[in-house]
Amino acid sequence: MPLQAPCRSVPYGVMVRMPSRFRHAAIVGKYQAHGIRPLLEEIAHYLVDLGLDVSFEAATALNIGVAGYDALTPAEMGRQCDLAVVVGGDGTMLGIARELARQNLPLVGINQGRLGFITDVPVAQFRETLQSMVAGDYEEEHRTMIEGGVWRDGERIFDGLSMNEVVVSRGATASMVELRVDIGDEFVANLRADGLIVASPTGSTAYALSAGGPIMHPGIGGLLLVPIASHTLSNRPIVLPDHNEIRIEVVAGRDASANFDMQSLASLLHGDQVRVRRSAHKVRFLHPRGWSYYATLRRKLRWYEGVV
Repeated sequence: MPLQAPCRSVPYGVMVRMPSRFRHAAIVGKYQAHGIRPLLEEIAHYLVDLGLDVSFEAATALNIGVAGYDALTPAEMGRQCDLAVVVGGDGTMLGIARELARQNLPLVGINQGRLGFITDVPVAQFRETLQSMVAGDYEEEHRTMIEGGVWRDGERIFDGLSMNEVVVSRGATASMVELRVDIGDEFVANLRADGLIVASPTGSTAYALSAGGPIMHPGIGGLLLVPIASHTLSNRPIVLPDHNEIRIEVVAGRDASANFDMQSLASLLHGDQVRVRRSAHKVRFLHPRGWSYYATLRRKLRWYEGVV
């Protein structure tokens, strides 16, 4: 890993490194996107021109048929690489971030999607951005992750790690589910709803936002609990400290499911518990110098409309 220089004063949650240099980059791409291979190869060639060794994430290499580069699993990327360049949308980033958070590998997101809260480098600017970052001119940000599992009859039957959220929800054709919520050692609520979202600050701009939850700055040490279409209007979103475990028990309802970002367990039974807590792992994002979370919100949510 590049050596870390002393940090100067910056907004909470953002760390600035002084000039350093990366040695080996891994490229992860949204290989389902039509025509993405030429772009990924162009980025690879450019990183080689900058003096880096370059490998491809194994699934990306297999699906686009790239040749001439090593194909690495996420674990191998963590051992051999000191940078990951992720090309796609937020979904692509979510998928690989869960794997690479365990490897403590920093991520740069090049946005080929439509929204892009966490893939923030436009494709048209990848050359100048990567050139500056490889030279050590970037800002580093750490994002909280959440983890947990599903427990049945005292045994854990499913494990999950999420960057955005954990969702307990009703089946596709069933009526509402009834859920009991405990936080730490304290009973909090029984609610009937279409489901319940436990979101990280990063996930506050995803499903939780569409369900009526507030936006949380990623520098906040908290979790967000958001009911989905609650039967009782007094069941409102609540921001919680992130040092206690949240337990969600299925009391009633058929075909409920638990979803940890893109990982899911269907057909929860009555009495099953979904337990969620802050993970010890964090995602490391590298941003261009001058990156601003507020500017991202302003651009993506069109908060500038009406300004003359």
